[in-house]
Amino acid sequence: MFIGRVKGSLWATRKDEKLNGLKFLVVALDESNGPQNSLVAADNTGAGLGDVVLITTGSSARLSLDNPEIPVDAVIVGIIDSVEMNE
Repeated sequence: MFIGRVKGSLWATRKDEKLNGLKFLVVALDESNGPQNSLVAADNTGAGLGDVVLITTGSSARLSLDNPEIPVDAVIVGIIDSVEMNE
């Protein structure tokens, strides 16, 4: 799973029919996730601009949408209230 912050929304009028009804958000990933700095994720939680979110990818992402036939690779599965790290 990854941590990121919602930076914007994405609209696509022409897309795979199975994607209809999904909300897509652009998420800037936390720097600890490596060199990739952003991704597009389907929203399963009602996240909004500026929210810090938890993202799952791969088959787990599809399962979180209750339909493994939906062609997504990343889904927002939680809105994070706080993160505590010991350094």
